[in-house]
Amino acid sequence: MTSLADRTAAALAADGPLAGKLPGYVPRAAQQHLAAAICEAMDSRGTLVAEAGTGTGKTYAYLVPALLSGQRVIVSTGTRALQDQLYHRDLPRVREALGVGLKTALLKGRANYLCLYRMEQAKGEARFASREQASQFQRVVAWSGRTQRGDLAELADLPEDSPLWPAITSNTENCLGSDCPFWDECFVVRARQQAQAADLVVVNHHLLLADLALKQEGFGEILPGAQSFVLDEAHQLPELASQFFGEAVSARMLNDLARDALAECKSVTGALATVQAPVRALEQQLRELRLAMQALPPRGPQGRLLAEPGLEDGLDALADAMNALHDALAALAEASPGFAACRERIADIGARLARWRFVEAREEVPDDEDDTPPRKDFDVRWYELTQRGFTLQRTPLDVAGPLRAFRERSGAAWIFTSATLAVGGQFHHIARKLGLGEHATLLEPSPFDWPTQALCYLPRGLPEPNSRDYTAAMLDAVRPVLAASDGRAFLLFTSHRALREAAERLADDPWPLFVQGSAPRHVLLDRFRASGNGVLLGAASFWEGVDVAGEALSVVVIDRLPFAAPDDPVLEARLEAVRRGGGNAFRDEQLPSAVIGLKQGAGRLIRTHADRGVLVLCDPRLLGKSYGRVFLDSLPPLPRTRSLDDVKAFFARAVDRARSESA
Repeated sequence: MTSLADRTAAALAADGPLAGKLPGYVPRAAQQHLAAAICEAMDSRGTLVAEAGTGTGKTYAYLVPALLSGQRVIVSTGTRALQDQLYHRDLPRVREALGVGLKTALLKGRANYLCLYRMEQAKGEARFASREQASQFQRVVAWSGRTQRGDLAELADLPEDSPLWPAITSNTENCLGSDCPFWDECFVVRARQQAQAADLVVVNHHLLLADLALKQEGFGEILPGAQSFVLDEAHQLPELASQFFGEAVSARMLNDLARDALAECKSVTGALATVQAPVRALEQQLRELRLAMQALPPRGPQGRLLAEPGLEDGLDALADAMNALHDALAALAEASPGFAACRERIADIGARLARWRFVEAREEVPDDEDDTPPRKDFDVRWYELTQRGFTLQRTPLDVAGPLRAFRERSGAAWIFTSATLAVGGQFHHIARKLGLGEHATLLEPSPFDWPTQALCYLPRGLPEPNSRDYTAAMLDAVRPVLAASDGRAFLLFTSHRALREAAERLADDPWPLFVQGSAPRHVLLDRFRASGNGVLLGAASFWEGVDVAGEALSVVVIDRLPFAAPDDPVLEARLEAVRRGGGNAFRDEQLPSAVIGLKQGAGRLIRTHADRGVLVLCDPRLLGKSYGRVFLDSLPPLPRTRSLDDVKAFFARAVDRARSESA
């Protein structure tokens, strides 16, 4: 029997089944190289870290060996949108072309599935803030009777940020488990059963990490065991892992609990008289505590919050209100599984609050025993304020140990891939973050014709990025580019403040303006594409995972190098940990993360072999600081210029080319 590498190479070849059955498929050398490395990792149960630039065809490069290997494979993607695209579009195409009949499954976190119990609880409640929300809820109820999967992604007109989501989905805190009266019909249970029986399961990083976090706490396994794991968009993993190995207490969490406790009163006669007073007292204490935080910066370390007069007492009063509700629910817990779940939830939140407030005695753990969860004394405690609420966070400084332990216990192959993993051609940064030991690496650059398709413009004369007039000066430098391109641009910002200023300054310019926050992301993107010459202003969420191919996007502007905010308490603690360990905080932590961020933003420009465009990098530190070379060397080989005339000539050539092609 031929090897997996041989069968994969044949499938991806010019005379193979993909070329014969998939319209537009083009064999690529970079794709073959990546697929061969993936086959080697699968065969040897090894670890591979592979950067595959846009256009290399990495999705097919891992799907083909995954389907031909005969192994149970878990493929994890960065977002739910990519997960849906992979499962509903790419996977069926490749599976059909290869003619394999493997069982596949799509598995998301429980918050993506309709919870029938919570939907029933929401009926008749006055929890909808508008007629539109009430109308959306009625559409959900109608859909619930015909859906097979219960995946809320099927409801295209339900925005991802709709307040309705938490009312009709469950989470690990409020799920009733096997005590739920809808257990036999539960969409989450069905999805997990299908995943257990599948040969290839498509998940997302959130679910993969949630599974790992649960295992560390001694609970059951969500995902089936696998011989190979493929993690696409792997650059997101370290930051997501720090969230999942940490824990939080939020005002929203407690308000949701209070609302759920009141909703349970419908099913138990006389319960309202017991529950209402402690619930209202808890809600009042949350409001008073948030008011006492009014003078604090939007986020900061624990010490800053506890130093504010009255907040220690406020946290004591909050804990007392939580205990009072916990005691009130004791008499009702046996009458209703919902009340029992509420009581468990408030006990858990109370324990989290106590852990956030008080530092446990340090546990001495030998250095070689890093298969344990992150130690409590290595957590950073911090807070964040929203307009009406607050969150108290505990975040581990390092997640390499538990990630490494999980990989070693699995005995599986691990393939980490993304278009942005390397810094200056090296993988040291991501390898350290993921706790990788021995591993293979592969760097496959994008196969695009960069000298013809793209140009990198670095404007002259811009002030230092921290100067007060920087955004105004940056926009003055960018406007002539927009005139040459007739709009068709993304302007990506490293802060929402700069984005808002730009929106005000560009409001009267001649191009249709689309501003992040004015509509859901997918709506903005659809409007941008339809406009033909729009200018879209975006911050963090538009730097990656956004794909606009064709002439609609011909310019990407990046206002500043994407260094993390200096007031981030987690970053501050990480930098201090690097210094204590004898490292260089800027070189080892800040610079690599910013390089990967810049690569993500720049990657929005050229998405196909037919795309053409100009990347405008405004930050003068790229040429004025020695570390600027690291950023530039990590980008694709775009021709660079400081001349606006070169930009105008680039777009003039594009117009001439379009005219000749249409003649």
